[in-house]
Amino acid sequence: MATRATESVDNDGLVATYNAASAGGDKITPGDGTFIHVKNRSASPITVTLVTPATLDGTLAIGDRAVSVTNGEANDQLIAVPDTLYRNPTDGLADITWSATATVTFAVVRA
Repeated sequence: MATRATESVDNDGLVATYNAASAGGDKITPGDGTFIHVKNRSASPITVTLVTPATLDGTLAIGDRAVSVTNGEANDQLIAVPDTLYRNPTDGLADITWSATATVTFAVVRA
């Protein structure tokens, strides 16, 4: 998994850096106000999965979050990645997997 940097939006705005989605998945630093901006330029919709390592009452697993991102120029998707749900206790990062990666890019932004 590739670890991707988070960029912050300031008063002057932000021209975000987009990363190619990695076939083995990607890792980012989750947090309040953190989003991934996904651009799917492939021929078909994809599913972005945020792995949820958190549990309730110490043993009840919370299901992973699967978000469908349609294909095409006008169908970008913003997905929130809050710390409380997606921070992996092992490395402090959030794990993201992709159902397909060809022509899929994303930016990690904190507002």
